[in-house]
Amino acid sequence: MFSAPRGTSDVLPAEQPYWREAIDAAERLCRLFGYARIDTPVFEQADLFERGAGEGSDVVRKEMYVFEDRSGERLALKPEGTASICRAYLQHGMGNLPQPVRLYYLSPTFRYERPQAGRRRQHTQFGCEAIGDADAAVDAEVIELLWRLYADLGLGDLVLLLNSIGDRTCRPRYLEALRAHYQPHLRAVCRDCRDRYARNPLRLLDCKQASCQPVIATAPSIIDYLCDDCRRNFDDLRRYLDALDIPYELTPHLVRGLDYYTRTVFEVQPRGGGAQSTIGAGGRYDALIEELGGKPTPATGFATGIERIVLNLRQQKASVPTATTPQVYVAHQGVEARVEAFKLTSLLRREGVSTVVATGERSLKSQMRQANALGAAWVAILGERELAAGTVQLRNMADAGQRELLQREAIQFLTGTTR
Repeated sequence: MFSAPRGTSDVLPAEQPYWREAIDAAERLCRLFGYARIDTPVFEQADLFERGAGEGSDVVRKEMYVFEDRSGERLALKPEGTASICRAYLQHGMGNLPQPVRLYYLSPTFRYERPQAGRRRQHTQFGCEAIGDADAAVDAEVIELLWRLYADLGLGDLVLLLNSIGDRTCRPRYLEALRAHYQPHLRAVCRDCRDRYARNPLRLLDCKQASCQPVIATAPSIIDYLCDDCRRNFDDLRRYLDALDIPYELTPHLVRGLDYYTRTVFEVQPRGGGAQSTIGAGGRYDALIEELGGKPTPATGFATGIERIVLNLRQQKASVPTATTPQVYVAHQGVEARVEAFKLTSLLRREGVSTVVATGERSLKSQMRQANALGAAWVAILGERELAAGTVQLRNMADAGQRELLQREAIQFLTGTTR
C-alpha cells in the first residue's frame, strides 16, 4: 500500500474545521489591518534562498529541496515565504506604491528536517510582510496582528519573546565578543556549533543541543552592544507594545535561523514549551531586498505554521465549528422514486440547502441509519405513494416527528428551517 511520504500528512475532513477556523481568523485580521494577499510559486530559483537565508544557515545547508528541471535550471521548493515576497516586490515594482506595502500569504513550504509534532517536511505558513518603512511602529503592528490571531482563536498561556540583534553597524563588535566567549568552550560544544563558530557565530545562540546550553546561558547579551540607532528603535518598539498592553519577555539570546534578520526578532511560544514548540516568529530584515538586488529597503514580518496552530487548538481543547454535515438526506423507495429523489436533491441544493441523496439499492431502514450517521437534521422520503400524490414525507431526526407536505411546500419549509 502507498502512504504519504515521511514528514507529510493528510488533512482529513475531521481536521478541516480547525484549519478553516485558523485561516478564516488570519484573513479576517489581514483585512482589518490592511494587508493584501499575495501568492508566489511553490518553487523558485535556488539562489534566491541561498542569498536571502544565507548559505551558512541550516535551511540552506541541510533542509532545502533542490532540483534541476529539464532545462538544467537549478530550482528549490520554497523553504520559507519572505524571500519570495521580496522577489515579487522587486520584480513587480512595488517600491513605487505607497509604503509600507502590506502583504500576507498562505503557502505550503518545504524543509527536509526531522518530523515531529506540528513540524512537517511540508507545512503551511501564514505570514505577513510590511515592506518599505523602518519605523518601529510597523514592527509593533505585525506583532499585534500575530498576537491578536492567537487571542481570537482562543489560544492562551502564550509568551512573546523579544530581542534586538542589531545591524551591520553594531553587530560586528558583538560577534567578536561572542567568539571570544566561545573560544575556550569549543571542545565542549556540538560539532554544528564548532562549524557555526567559523561560518556564522550569531547562530551559536540558536543551538538546541543540551551540551551547548550552559555556554549559551553565559554568553554576552547583544543588547549591551547595540548602537544608538538600534537601541532607540528597540526602545520605541517596547513603548508601542506597552501602549498596546501586549506582554513580552526580553530574551537577550534570542536569534532567528535565517541570516537576513536585523534588529527586531521575536517568537511566540506556549509558556514553558521551549523553542521547539514555537508557533509563530518573525522580525525585521532591512538588508534582504538590497541583498536580492534592490535598493536599501526596510521591512518586517512574521510567519506562523497552520499545523502548529491546529496542534495547540487541539491541546487547549479550543472550541471550533463542527465539521459540515448535510442538512437534509433524501431517501427513496422504488425505481421511479430514485430519479425523483435525485431531482429533489438538486432543487434543494439550488436553494442553498446542504443535501445528500441515498445511492445504491439500500433498504429504507439502511438509508435512515446512514442519514443518522451523517448527522442530517431532516430526512425527505419519497416512495410510490408520495410520487402519486406529489408529496414528500419529512422526518425530523432530532425528535422523530414526521409530516407530509406537497413537494414545493417541503422545499420552502426546508429552505426556511435550515437557514
